[in-house]
Amino acid sequence: MENIIEVGDIKKYYRIAKRGKGMTASLKYLFNRSYEIKKAVDTVSFSIKRGEIVGFIGPNGAGKSTTIKILSGILYPDAGDVTIRGYIPYKQRKQYVKHIGVVFGQKTQLNWDLPLIESFELMKFIYRIPQEKYEKNLSLFSKLLEMEDFINQPVRQLSLGQRMRGDIVAALLHSPEIVFLDEPTIGLDVVAKEKIREFIRYINEKEQTTILFTTHDMQDIEKVCDRLIIIDKGKKIYDGSIDQIKNKYANSKTVEILLENDEKETRTFDISETPMNTVMENLFAQKNIKDISICEPEIDGIIRDIYEGRLVLDDPTAKETV
Repeated sequence: MENIIEVGDIKKYYRIAKRGKGMTASLKYLFNRSYEIKKAVDTVSFSIKRGEIVGFIGPNGAGKSTTIKILSGILYPDAGDVTIRGYIPYKQRKQYVKHIGVVFGQKTQLNWDLPLIESFELMKFIYRIPQEKYEKNLSLFSKLLEMEDFINQPVRQLSLGQRMRGDIVAALLHSPEIVFLDEPTIGLDVVAKEKIREFIRYINEKEQTTILFTTHDMQDIEKVCDRLIIIDKGKKIYDGSIDQIKNKYANSKTVEILLENDEKETRTFDISETPMNTVMENLFAQKNIKDISICEPEIDGIIRDIYEGRLVLDDPTAKETV
């Protein structure tokens, strides 16, 4: 399948004024400022195929949102190239935007004072969506996201979960081929998160919509994405499947054992020291075991170890998805 997104060695730097403490430093800051350069995105490359859902994650300040803004055409990179569906986003923004949808979880595109339905009508006008397509998409999306009860309420009266569902619908009404979701489940409860995850999966499967998804919630990644890109300090440090990162970097597995007297035991094994097949052979040799279940390692713990420096990944070029 063809690549719909091509990102080559993009860089984005910011110049930040340095300010010391005390009166002397404050006066100096007014008349003779010094600056430091922050590398928000530092030589990042990847490609995404049409119809993929890719999780794009990293700790706060890693460069995720800056990258999304470059891909959506809001920011220019200082170096490197981006081609999406044949367009250069930041140079051909007018032609490009009708093919994409963007949701920033901390910033709404809905009109605060208008009923939600009127924001959708405004999107119909902006994107020149044919009436038939508009009505079909709105009806389907409202049903999938259970919005019928609040679609006529002013946006200011909506809960965070309701507003987020409205933002996602507003971004997808024109049936974009590519969607950038930046923290779409931030601050939401479990029910609202699951509705959004189900909706994202549905749109991807039915429409083959290409989705780049940033989040701090690893459940989003596990339930929605097959592929994972990790960025840290502006650099890409991993690009591959979630199963790959689990299998390679999870050093322990937990086995739950049901004994013949119906008592349960939990044992954890370091599989870097004892292969799993050896563990299972030893367990099956015990005659008092009725049932065994293996608990897969949690992706949250692996990612936390990466962020906190306890786990160093391989050279990312070895993980590049072609």
